[in-house]
Amino acid sequence: MFPTERFIAFIQQNKLFDPSDEILVGVSGGKDSVLLAHLFYEAGFNFGIAHCNFSLRDKESDEDEVFTKDLAAKLNVPFYTIKFQTTAYAKEHHISIEMAARDLRYAWFEQIRKANDYQYLAVAQHKSDATETVLLNLVRGTGISGLHGILPKRNQILRPLLFLHSEEISSIIAAQSIQYREDASNASVKYKRNKIRLDVIPQLKLLNKELDNTFQENSKRFADLETFLHLQIEKLRSSLFKQISFDTIEIQIADLKPLIPQDFILYELFKPYHFKETSLRDLSNVWDSQSGKTFESSSHTILLDRSLLILKHKSRIEQEELNITPDMTSFSWMGQRFSISHVDFLSFPYKGDNKIAYLDAELLHFPLKLRLWNIGDYFIPLGMKGKKKISDYFTNQKLNRFEKQETGILENGNGDIIWVAGYRSDDRYKVTIQTQDIFIIEILNK
Repeated sequence: MFPTERFIAFIQQNKLFDPSDEILVGVSGGKDSVLLAHLFYEAGFNFGIAHCNFSLRDKESDEDEVFTKDLAAKLNVPFYTIKFQTTAYAKEHHISIEMAARDLRYAWFEQIRKANDYQYLAVAQHKSDATETVLLNLVRGTGISGLHGILPKRNQILRPLLFLHSEEISSIIAAQSIQYREDASNASVKYKRNKIRLDVIPQLKLLNKELDNTFQENSKRFADLETFLHLQIEKLRSSLFKQISFDTIEIQIADLKPLIPQDFILYELFKPYHFKETSLRDLSNVWDSQSGKTFESSSHTILLDRSLLILKHKSRIEQEELNITPDMTSFSWMGQRFSISHVDFLSFPYKGDNKIAYLDAELLHFPLKLRLWNIGDYFIPLGMKGKKKISDYFTNQKLNRFEKQETGILENGNGDIIWVAGYRSDDRYKVTIQTQDIFIIEILNK
């Protein structure tokens, strides 16, 4: 007899899906996934079957595909299949066959799920798989997330067989005389998971016959601990990380120093930004002594700036230089918005604000050019007589690396720099009593 009532109860207890939902079921042809398909059928749920042919066992792989197609026809449900060249993919991406099959499988499942309006994907992992996963994670090295192993539901992926262990599945398959395909590679210990299944777990079960149940209970505790930890880290991150622009965050180093245990909390705080533990440990070792040093992740950069950490996204697309014409009244550049206006001397609305440049329009040669700073750039700061390198000016203003990289340089058509945007205009282009037309350019969101 099928454990249909237990199957439905597990789905309800874990709130996996609603009875009206359409579910895509991944079926390899092995006993676990074949039982899962039968349980969906016996429960009366709406589902389709998806099968991957990984081309790893020649004729047998093709026979698995035919078997699964026949199963879908027997259950009268939609069937989807694809054939992968898994070995070639693994070599190309320098990964194991196991990892290659996983990547290919889940990417394609998600594609089929979305294209055919299935709410979820169901896969046939069970209690014994969950035990193997935790042990494998421990061997590889893991955080708390690796200790909770396989969860019944994560995003759009469901695991409705986690109420059964492998021995129960074998018994049900035998009792119901259900046909399935046997994968000979499951008996090979060249794969790490198989070695754990065949060599390690039998030894552990000599110590604890209820090993799968024990691991499932522990996994629930670790999952609860992970949830609690994430909530606390989110609260801490929201209090310490100050968003100063759409792609920049500032953190006071003094607020990070008292955190205990420091390495662990730093890693959790910066995990969304993809920093490695070793990089964060290096950061904490020098944050009192090496201002100006940067630390990189795949997506972000941390700049150590005196008493601050400045966290910035890398993927910001730097805008090419922008030409400014006389008829323009506003524009955007590098995430900043600018306005342009003209007034005569009698209407001069002077404000002592570095975000605004007041320039003698008669001295301008259009188009003006707004660009990033180049080595060798110089100007004559307003109120001074001699030239000053922009690099030296930046240093005097104590601009950090990111501020230097994003400061606009307004260049006249004759090549003169007439404004370091947001900081200072050039003395040669200042408004005087002889000025008739005043060109005003202002940063609106600095």
